[in-house]
Amino acid sequence: MLSKNQIKRIQSLARKKGRRDEGCFIAEGHKLVEDTWAAFECDTLLATRRWIDAHARAFDRPAQEVTEQEMAKVSQLTTPTDVMAIYRIPRYRLDVEALRQELVLALDTVQDPGNLGTIVRLADWFGIRHIVCSPETADLYNPKVVQATMGALARVRLYYTPLADFLGSMDRTTVYGTFLDGADLYRSTLTPRGVIVMGNEGNGISPELEPYIGSRLYIPSYPAGQPTSESLNVAMAAAITCAEFRRRQIVS
Repeated sequence: MLSKNQIKRIQSLARKKGRRDEGCFIAEGHKLVEDTWAAFECDTLLATRRWIDAHARAFDRPAQEVTEQEMAKVSQLTTPTDVMAIYRIPRYRLDVEALRQELVLALDTVQDPGNLGTIVRLADWFGIRHIVCSPETADLYNPKVVQATMGALARVRLYYTPLADFLGSMDRTTVYGTFLDGADLYRSTLTPRGVIVMGNEGNGISPELEPYIGSRLYIPSYPAGQPTSESLNVAMAAAITCAEFRRRQIVS
């Protein structure tokens, strides 16, 4: 049985302030918990009797049994699942020197939780292990973001820091940004290491960051000159851009 204080505490993790105060976040659903279990320190594992009977032996700590009604009270999902893990939020140190040797994503005020979660997932797919975010970017540990990552947050690290400071410490010639007036992505020189900057859903990359970007890239529509959508969703644009960077590494 969950106490009133436990219910109140878990419910508070839906809010950024609650996560900050408690130092925890939640992951719901068997697949998500299974995929993230080894990556984070578990504070509490909640599960129904049905889940405990079917899966508990595969986990290295006992679950606190709850009823379906109790799970519904603390769940952030429209349809509550049979298991919820409450994890401690890890603290990662931004190592600029190490990131200079890798392909990194930088997110400038990406605010939609679904977009952020999808970008984390595609970064995982393309072997990008580090994403540097502006402080205004959505919180990785928002329950909607956690769900959208589909477990990828176990393998991709996010850092929140002023992007001007971070980009200013990188080699400008290997900092790329996506713009509507940029050079054709498919005809541009792309390096295996560097930073790909993706901008806000409505406003794109902030003007104050433009001086730090050495290569302005554009994803051309097809066929050229034909009427089409005004722009791409930021997660779509990130996927196309990352795919082209990785393709160049394969064919080079």
